[in-house]
Amino acid sequence: MNKRDVVFPAGRQALYERNRYSPAIRSDGFLFVSGQVGSREDGSPEPELSAQVRRAFDNLNAILQAAGCTFDDVIDVTVFIVDPETNFDTIWNVLPDYWGSAPYPTLTGIGVTWLYGFQFEIKVIARLPRTDASAA
Repeated sequence: MNKRDVVFPAGRQALYERNRYSPAIRSDGFLFVSGQVGSREDGSPEPELSAQVRRAFDNLNAILQAAGCTFDDVIDVTVFIVDPETNFDTIWNVLPDYWGSAPYPTLTGIGVTWLYGFQFEIKVIARLPRTDASAA
């Protein structure tokens, strides 16, 4: 049986072990990243929404970096938003700082009623960079 090829960002392994999930898994040329929220180092939510979204992207980017990727390698995004009618504009005003330029990844947005004290979560699938061995 194959073991999962887990990616841990620096300094966050205890948080993932405590909550019993992997931050990301490498498989067949792709990186599957668990939903990232705007959690501080201790796991508590960033209280202000735009700061929470920025922290979620910073947490996501730390995982992408640990796998040798950047947001430019992201091909599919799913976002979960509590009360999207109220929060959408605040969130979408932060995205250009992280999203990059076209062509953009695919996107699915889902309105939810609860995210364990958070208002925003982002989950992605990225293409792993090719190495000399995988390019052959």
